[in-house]
Formats: sequence, C-alpha cells, structure tokens
Amino acid sequence: MLDLSLSIFFSSLIFVIFKLFDTHKIQTIYAIIVNYMTACIVGVLFYNKPVQLYEIPKSDWFYGTLFLGILFIVIFNLMAKTSQRLGVSVASVATKMSLVIPVILGLILYSEKLSFLKSAGIILALAAVYFASVKDTPRAIQRKSLLLPIMVFLGSGIIDASIKYMEENHVSTNEFPIFSATVFGVAACTGILFILLRSFDKPLKLNFKNVLGGIALGIPNYFSIFFLLRALQNEALNSASIFTINNVAIVMFSTLLGIVLFKEKISAKNWSGIALAVISIMLVTFF
Repeated sequence: MLDLSLSIFFSSLIFVIFKLFDTHKIQTIYAIIVNYMTACIVGVLFYNKPVQLYEIPKSDWFYGTLFLGILFIVIFNLMAKTSQRLGVSVASVATKMSLVIPVILGLILYSEKLSFLKSAGIILALAAVYFASVKDTPRAIQRKSLLLPIMVFLGSGIIDASIKYMEENHVSTNEFPIFSATVFGVAACTGILFILLRSFDKPLKLNFKNVLGGIALGIPNYFSIFFLLRALQNEALNSASIFTINNVAIVMFSTLLGIVLFKEKISAKNWSGIALAVISIMLVTFF
C-alpha cells in the first residue's frame, strides 16, 4: 500500500504544481517539455545499471514506450483544450472516470474477479469522481465540443491499461526506472518536435521560469508512474482495485489540497463526492 500511497501523493502534487503555473504565469507547453526531460533524467539516475542507449531499442518494451510517450503528450494537450473550452471539472471527470477501461480490460485479459462489494465500490467510485469534480455553475456545451472529453476519457483509459499490460508482460521490476525514463524521453522528443514545427508560425520563448516549473513538475511526474508500476505488483490487490483506489484518491486528495493550500470553495456535491470516495475505497480495499 505504500507504493500506491506514494503514487497518489505525487499525482496529486502535479495538480498543485499546475495551479502554481497559472499563479506564476509559467507557459505550460514549454514547462511540460522540460518536465518530461526532467522525468527522463530522474529515471536514468534511479536505474542501478549502466545505461546503454543502443540496448534500449532491443528491449521487449521499447515499442510500447514509443506508443505511450506519444500518447502522453497528445492526451495532455487534449486535456488542456478540454479545460479551456469546457472547464477544469469536465477535464477532471473525463480523465478520472477513464478508470473503467483498465478495470474492464483487467477482468477480460487477466481473468480478474470482483466480488459484489468490490463491484459496488467501483460504481460508487465513478459517482465519487463526478460529484467531487462537478461545479454548481452550469455551462452550455455544444455537441461538437463533447468530442474533446470523449477523447480524453478514451486516451487516459488506454494509457492506464497499457501501463498495466507492459508491467504484466514485458517490464521486470528492475527495469521500471529505465522503462519510465524511456516513456518520458519519447514524450519529450515528441513535444520538442511539436514546438519546432510550431516555431515557423510562433517564435520560441523559453525562459528560466518555464525551465524551473518544468523541473518542479517532472520529479513528481516520474515518481507517480514509477510507484504506480510498483503498486500494480501488489498481490493483495488486483489491477481493478488499484486503479480505482488510485484515481478516486487522487481526486479526493487534490480536492483537499485545493482547500488547504488555495482556499478553494467546494459545494455540498463536492463533499458528497469525497464521502462516496472514502466509501468506495473502503469497499474495494477491505472486501
């Protein structure tokens, strides 16, 4: 449970850092690329063997890291657009409700079994994520705009399911650091290619604040994935339980951090979502 708790902590910390980006006027796209570069470097430093770059493409998991790295930065940009057009709550709900995808795939691919109470816990988790994120002020949403949260939902679920598949079939425990580093390295390269192509229309603007913000984001970003991979090896909990606890606890903890650190106001619906989150975690964990 320690690995899962650390993954939840570092994932929640990411939301706090994003909030600080807005406060300190840090340009998100540049900070994200520096973040992936930082996460890659941290992974290499934590790898306890000499890093032979020419050996990485020969690894069983290499092509999976290409897919994941590109997906990471594409989905993040879709999350940003969803937040800007439809609101942060819509992006949050779309991201965290994607837990149903790895849960369903875990039941199908790995013959995992769920008791009645665990199944009830997962259903409550979906309700918890919604109520913890929803805002009281309604926003008119055009049908065309619904494509964005749907893509975020599918993409986030595919990322979680792919991480589980790679951990289950291709990545050994001692390879977690270099595997994670390679994923982030691919994401960084994809981001660099993106801004280079965009530089033909918009000149590059990289400053010290963007670099510092990216470094501050990259360290918890790396450890959120690293500890999630370790948590997935927990024999006491199946992947359905781990993804449920992880996603719901992140919503709950980040909401509480928002209240404590940024004096954010939450509604009765949000409190009911937090209460449902606690119940769902108890059902999934202890039954």
